[in-house]
Amino acid sequence: MTKRDLFHRCLTVAAVISVCALSPRAAEKKVRIIQTNSAGDNVHIIDPATNKVVGVIEGIEVNHGAAIAPDGSRIYVSNEADSTLDFVDARTLKVARKVKLSGHPNNIAVGRDGRRVYVGIIEAPGGVDVIDTASMQNVKTLPTKGSIHNAYVTPDGKYVVAGSIAGKSINVFDAQTEQPAWTLEMDLGVRPMAFSANADGSTKWIFAQLSGLNGFAVVDFATHKEINRIKNPDLPPGKSIVTAGSDPSHGMAVTPDNRTLVVCSRLNNYLYSYSLPDLKPIGAAELGGKGAAWVTLTPDGKTAYVANPVTNDVSVVDVRTMKEVTRIPVGYVPKRNTTGVLQ
Repeated sequence: MTKRDLFHRCLTVAAVISVCALSPRAAEKKVRIIQTNSAGDNVHIIDPATNKVVGVIEGIEVNHGAAIAPDGSRIYVSNEADSTLDFVDARTLKVARKVKLSGHPNNIAVGRDGRRVYVGIIEAPGGVDVIDTASMQNVKTLPTKGSIHNAYVTPDGKYVVAGSIAGKSINVFDAQTEQPAWTLEMDLGVRPMAFSANADGSTKWIFAQLSGLNGFAVVDFATHKEINRIKNPDLPPGKSIVTAGSDPSHGMAVTPDNRTLVVCSRLNNYLYSYSLPDLKPIGAAELGGKGAAWVTLTPDGKTAYVANPVTNDVSVVDVRTMKEVTRIPVGYVPKRNTTGVLQ
């Protein structure tokens, strides 16, 4: 082999190594917004880099909650039509498995290690179904005070939290033992929740939206007591309430830095922001879409996506300026949405 041949072969090998270094499987993963459509049979996948729909999951009628596996391999969707939890392959966007639930489902959450999916069962007597993701089996139902609207996993992954409208209760379970930890009875039905963390990562507060309230309650996680109740700002002069959509205030999220809480108001058709931990109102984004039923944040906390079930679209809001920057058309009556990284 001549020196010239050896030189060109080395260049070829170097080029192959360079391409491989630029395209590992981890680099293929992309942040995505998963938007369910509660009166349709499809789920939309939004790319937050372009604010365009880049994929559609078909064939899940009356889809409610969605969650993404921590490794990005699957999307889980609660199916109200069939009372199943549907396992969706993240690459093909095809339903790979349907797991039968104990009753009609509402919202869902996935454990931090990805081994469990927790499904809120709204059909009486209710509870939280525990789905093992390895065996793809429904392994147990956690009993609750009243049927469950929304299930969550705390940011540290240590607890499962389930809210009941009918039972007017917050039900907390130890995620490791899957045994009851504590229950708090409220004066109104419990709807969406969000969580703030202490400096060590443990859960500090639960923010709970309540039936008929245009605002939210603040629950201290350590003492299991309500410590505050916040009413969203009054509707500005000259504005009319939005009568259709979800409850008066439905959907909230905490930024990853634990410095801001964003809260939907269907009644006012705004997304409000509050500073943490002092809970002072710091911003308000008037939405072009209507209904304000749910909100999710990008992993950097800079952008909020608000589902608008009345206008069948998603409002994209810059959290720093609290301005709506665009709206994305999706399916029929969009409600729940979530953020994650897909393969």
